[in-house]
Amino acid sequence: MNYATIKKYDIANGPGVRVSLFVSGCTHHCPGCFNPETWDFNYGKPFTDEVIREILEAMEPSYIHGFSLLGGEPFEHVNQIAVLPLLKEIKKRYPEKDIWCYTGYDFEKDLLNDMAQQWSETYDMLSCIDILVDGEFEQDKKNLSLRFRGSSNQRIIDVPQSLHEHSVILWDDTKDFSVY
Repeated sequence: MNYATIKKYDIANGPGVRVSLFVSGCTHHCPGCFNPETWDFNYGKPFTDEVIREILEAMEPSYIHGFSLLGGEPFEHVNQIAVLPLLKEIKKRYPEKDIWCYTGYDFEKDLLNDMAQQWSETYDMLSCIDILVDGEFEQDKKNLSLRFRGSSNQRIIDVPQSLHEHSVILWDDTKDFSVY
């Protein structure tokens, strides 16, 4: 797998200060995508053990609230295989920090009912993720006033609750984030 960039002080892709990884490779090709260069699976740099160490070190400070995984498309199977060990290690080392993931795939239809049936990595990856922003970006539904998403069709899903309840539970975005 290749990755496009790592942001060590990201405040746009989830609450608080975050470390974000933008993976390369996406088959959605959404019109109006803010990162079309990441559609190419060969774009960027190789995702190596050294890169994983760099991300884990960047996660260490107490002011880092969590990790965000974006793309490209993190749930392309080749990307799942590569990032799953990182997600597991973040959960192990930093259980108090949350993991957000952005995907163009639909949580129920694509991830749970299709991909998780084909690949064990999909469910394992979902088990590491706290919040999933799902759905392709739709330019005609673009709304700059939305929090942590680009178009109104995209949902912000509480993954552990949704897996437990066997139903989509949306994230409560009314929380007071002044503590971050």
